[in-house]
Amino acid sequence: RRWLRQHECVEKLNMHAILSASVGQEQLLTELLVTYAKIPVLIGELISVEIWKHKIFPVLCRLEDFKPRSTFPIYMVLHHEASIINLLETVFFYKEICESAQDSILDLIDYCHRKLTLLTARSTNRQTVTPVEIPVLVPPQELQEQAETMEFEISLKALSVLRFITDQVESLPLSVLTRMLRTHNLPCLLVELVEHCPWSCWEAGKLKKFENGTWYVVPPEDRVKMTKLDGQVWLALLNLLLSPECQRKYHFDGFNKSQLLKLRAFLTDVLMDQLPNLVEMQRFLSHLAVTEPAPPKKDLILEQVPVIWDHILKKNTGKWEAIAKHQVKHIFSPTEEELKLQACRWAQTYSLDMMEALAPDKPRCRVCGAEAAKRCSRCRNEWYCTR
Repeated sequence: RRWLRQHECVEKLNMHAILSASVGQEQLLTELLVTYAKIPVLIGELISVEIWKHKIFPVLCRLEDFKPRSTFPIYMVLHHEASIINLLETVFFYKEICESAQDSILDLIDYCHRKLTLLTARSTNRQTVTPVEIPVLVPPQELQEQAETMEFEISLKALSVLRFITDQVESLPLSVLTRMLRTHNLPCLLVELVEHCPWSCWEAGKLKKFENGTWYVVPPEDRVKMTKLDGQVWLALLNLLLSPECQRKYHFDGFNKSQLLKLRAFLTDVLMDQLPNLVEMQRFLSHLAVTEPAPPKKDLILEQVPVIWDHILKKNTGKWEAIAKHQVKHIFSPTEEELKLQACRWAQTYSLDMMEALAPDKPRCRVCGAEAAKRCSRCRNEWYCTR
């Protein structure tokens, strides 16, 4: 029950962040998250759910005697990761949030790297985007399908979070840059994303792109238009390659250099018209092609390492099956009464009244613009100050 209450709180925070961002009033929420040091807590929760998905969820799907009355409780755990990464994507735009993550920023970078690696691996195996007819699935299979769909969207959110972290490379600890450039070689991973572009594909002779949670057919005249996701990759590359500190630390060896020079084929005039900063990138790559950069200095430094992932694995190694069986018995086999109660709480969380309570602005009268207290009972959209 405590976890469910926490999930509801995260869900409400997520909705509040989205509503605040839509009207440009995120300052209060970001200040509270920084003041109460909640960003490391959210990152820890994010990695906990990720490990649960890798270690516990497959065991649940394999248990033959597990025939849940409802898969709703398991879906909520899967959805928890999506809620947290969505909240982080909304608030990580701000420098103060990045800095308040403290040492856990390394764990978040590792998390984003895992998601982008998965995204790159999946992009090489492109089949149908949306099946023509969905077969009737038994619950564990249905959950696995939902988990895979959600994993793709979570990975795209992780891309945005990573880009916001690269915006702040100058003010983050030295270990952050070392981990991004040397440990994970993020510039080469981002080149792979530019090359394979997992959020677009051809299907039946039509170009489809993924944006705002859905795949849509791109009209012929918009095929060269840059999407938000394309922009995130290019901006992350600009931050990592053109910063003097990054250039000093990155190792431009034969492999890295050949990978980066692949970008020249994508830097067309049409693309640079949409993102003028890419002119700098083109200039940098032209210079890189004809020079041999000096190898990075091997400084003797004490490097910080991420701890959340390793701590959770070390604490629970060898216990995964026992944990899964315990959760089946005590958490994922609720009674009819418990299911009804949770369904009511869930409905309340997503009710219109709740969203209005979370909205940063009070509704205004449709006629005079004064603060309104009465909503139209017919359309439920318009507000008025009097009856």
